[in-house]
Amino acid sequence: MAQPVDPRVLGLTIAGGAVGVLARGLIVMPITDPAVVPWVTLAINAVGSLLLGVIVGWLADRHPLTRSFLGTGVMGGFTTYSAFAVALAGWAATPWLAAGLAAASVLAGVAGAIAGLFLGRRIADVPGEVEAVEDAQ
Repeated sequence: MAQPVDPRVLGLTIAGGAVGVLARGLIVMPITDPAVVPWVTLAINAVGSLLLGVIVGWLADRHPLTRSFLGTGVMGGFTTYSAFAVALAGWAATPWLAAGLAAASVLAGVAGAIAGLFLGRRIADVPGEVEAVEDAQ
């Protein structure tokens, strides 16, 4: 049976999402060249993955409200799968370039997340291995 959502967690996640979307908007909105947007989206997603890794590694299972605000909220709003998907769809005429962008985005995101987890655990002074997906909470 599903557990009820804590209103504090929901509120902090929504507020964090607004902050993340605003930050992404401030970066993307001034760009006037549509050809640059996919590359900026790649960079935003890579940096966001790194920062999310730092947050998860640093906070682990401690401070669930802070983790909801910063991780799910701010980084969830900052990074974006939908903009990534639209950028790839826009490059349908150049499938090899689109495939390269997709591969680069995934690799940069995973590398950023791994580096972020390492850094976050060092910040928290709790070094350890990357937790398995099934063990994540």
